[in-house]
Amino acid sequence: MRTELSIVAAPGRLPRIDAVGGLAGRHTGIDTVHLIGTAATPLGGDVLDITIVVRPGARLVVRSVAATIALPGAETMLSHAHWRFDVGAGAELDFDPEPTIVAGGAIHHTVTTVRVAPDARLRLRERVQLGRSNEDGGGWRGDLIADLGEIPLLRHRLELGADSWADDRLSAPRALDSELVYPDDRPAWSGSVDQVRLPLAAGGSLATRTSARLHAIAV
Repeated sequence: MRTELSIVAAPGRLPRIDAVGGLAGRHTGIDTVHLIGTAATPLGGDVLDITIVVRPGARLVVRSVAATIALPGAETMLSHAHWRFDVGAGAELDFDPEPTIVAGGAIHHTVTTVRVAPDARLRLRERVQLGRSNEDGGGWRGDLIADLGEIPLLRHRLELGADSWADDRLSAPRALDSELVYPDDRPAWSGSVDQVRLPLAAGGSLATRTSARLHAIAV
């Protein structure tokens, strides 16, 4: 199945949502959209194509109502997701959905492309967990390509699980919590070998945390 979702936010009106396939969006506030699954996706062979645009001067908050579960298909284990973000001048995007859970036997690849204006604001969070309860296996790869206007901001790839260079059933990480923030002038920080925040040369920061299991957020 192919899923296509477009969310466009502009000043003075509710975000426009167009959706086909297994993912949709619902307005839950003046500037807030929650992602909602309308069918089981991604299964092996599925492709998700999501575009989120924040027009100059607009603000958009994106959340989701539940985790996304990637499952193997009948003919292939591999599914793909392509995320495209465009944040215009003076605009703000806060993107923080529930985690993606990659079931045992499934492989999920994501490519995220970001273009952010120099005077815009961005928080882009991604969380991934390999395996459901009492389940191992599965694989995930994420490419993050971000530009600040016409200037390269970040080129980053990380892999977990099946066939990755760091795969180790005994001690390799099975979870990722990643956050791209712009602007951000905080200094580099490292809590441990698997938890770090690094400033980016053009501005902003990338924080990553890898572990065996995702950690719940304290409330």
